Amino acid sequence: MSILATTMILVPSPVATSNSIIIAGNGPELPTLERLARAFEKSHLGSVIEIQWDQYSRPIELVKEGHAHFAVMGREEPGLTSIPIALDGIAVVVDFANPVKEVTTGQVAAIFSGKIRRWSEVGGLDMGIQLIDRPENQHIRQNFEEALGIVGQIPKSAKVIRSDQEAISTVAGSLKAVTYTSLGVALEAVTYGVDVGLLTIDQVEPAKETVKNGSYKLRRPVLLLARKEPNPLAQAFAEFALSEEGQAIVEGMFIPYPLLDKQQKPRSGQ
Repeated sequence: MSILATTMILVPSPVATSNSIIIAGNGPELPTLERLARAFEKSHLGSVIEIQWDQYSRPIELVKEGHAHFAVMGREEPGLTSIPIALDGIAVVVDFANPVKEVTTGQVAAIFSGKIRRWSEVGGLDMGIQLIDRPENQHIRQNFEEALGIVGQIPKSAKVIRSDQEAISTVAGSLKAVTYTSLGVALEAVTYGVDVGLLTIDQVEPAKETVKNGSYKLRRPVLLLARKEPNPLAQAFAEFALSEEGQAIVEGMFIPYPLLDKQQKPRSGQ
């Protein structure tokens, strides 16, 4: 019996009509959510999935205030139901010509907290490090800081770039620069020939398999966060995202959530 036959997913009915739901986000998951939405609409005729994606938005607040059914986030939130649909790594990205290819977790933390300021301190060229940071409202930054134990320590002088693609483009061609992005987006950039390299961390290469097996430590979940009041259409969408068809769509960019074959149930924030 599949997990979907045994798992009840209760999600809210805040706005929209009975045949439509709203999904809010601000991160790199947009293409995947759009594909999930279109596939869901095809199999649920008459339903409408509205995607509200704004890099400046705070999706959790939209859900709490009743303006959206789901917030796509990377960590749980007290008072909201958390439905994991995927895993993603966080890649540390440098220019392809940068001689630094491997670092430790401690060195990454020291670089992004401003304690290491020159590439020569990690075996590279004798030049300063230019930090490319991500906005405070985006969950990839929150996940990155928490994983490294540097919450609130990234220097204010770091250049902030909102989209993963723009952050990667900024690093390409700049030996000084370093940033962090969704692993899925970074791997796609490498596939398409963008001249960047993804740093090996603690002797573990950033790859979907190493994220899935846990050996690559910089990783984050992709979660659907919702209020706890039930909504049939939103419940159906969450179940579709966890279905075989939905997970095949997820796998185009991310790693299907590894606990789904163990009857994983949604969790409520404390």
